[in-house]
Amino acid sequence: MATSEAYGDRLARRLRVENVAGIITRLRKNAIMAITEIRRDNPSPAIVSSIQQEDAYNVSLVLRDKPAHQYWEDGRPTPVCDLRAGDTCLYDLRRDHRCLLDKPVHYLHFYLSREALNAIADDVSAPRIGDLNFKPGSGIEDATIFGLGSSVLPALSRPDQATGLFVDHVTLAVGIHVAQTYGGMRPVSRIAPGRLAPWQERRAKEIISANLGGVPLADVARECRLSTSHFQRAFRRTVGMPAHKWLLSRRIKLAKEKLRDGRSSLSDVALACGFSDQSHLTRIFTRLVGISPGAWRRVLDE
Repeated sequence: MATSEAYGDRLARRLRVENVAGIITRLRKNAIMAITEIRRDNPSPAIVSSIQQEDAYNVSLVLRDKPAHQYWEDGRPTPVCDLRAGDTCLYDLRRDHRCLLDKPVHYLHFYLSREALNAIADDVSAPRIGDLNFKPGSGIEDATIFGLGSSVLPALSRPDQATGLFVDHVTLAVGIHVAQTYGGMRPVSRIAPGRLAPWQERRAKEIISANLGGVPLADVARECRLSTSHFQRAFRRTVGMPAHKWLLSRRIKLAKEKLRDGRSSLSDVALACGFSDQSHLTRIFTRLVGISPGAWRRVLDE
């Protein structure tokens, strides 16, 4: 469920818009990007108050001309301007925003959380960006945003026919473009030969963590767009241990959490953590921790 007022149904309610369509994607936990299409054909003239402030940006593609656009930021009016279909407007959601809604509107909003911008920078080994550079309240001719926005509109009108991979591709492309064009993001280092890129390491760990019972190495390698042998070597060089040992470390970490909880039997802990049975848990736990899981839990209770 959306907790931000900057996308989805909450944005629609704030703008008093009846027609809304939206999709939410995540680059990683809390790294939210979202697409929201809003349209209002017969608005009652009113000044729309600011949405809840947060460290994020909205990148808005204008889909219908809006002449004499009136906009205020932090209580100060910006120059009245004509927004043309195809223009892009950027909004810093840490600011107080108000606009006069007195004409029909049709926008496609791309929401970029700060965590999403950080994730994008991390993926290309670039320093995380600060503020975006743009002129508040004005339209920008940005062919890239226009092209990407136009390509995703059919997915909003027919979400049942849209693939998640395509939507993720578009939102990520928008985020990278914004970070580079308006945030000055530039990669400053190259990945050392034979190592995983940050996105590959993150993706591999996500897949392994979600499949503690085991997942074919070839499947993980395929998700990282590498051959199995290349992935195996690169993971060991990047993480400092082979993938199967990292999997065992994740199992043990989860087992400790469940042992601390104290509500599960050793047999249930074993199954929940990807071990074949209790004896398997005991053998691996004792080898890696130096004490049996039962004894480890008893020490906690003392």
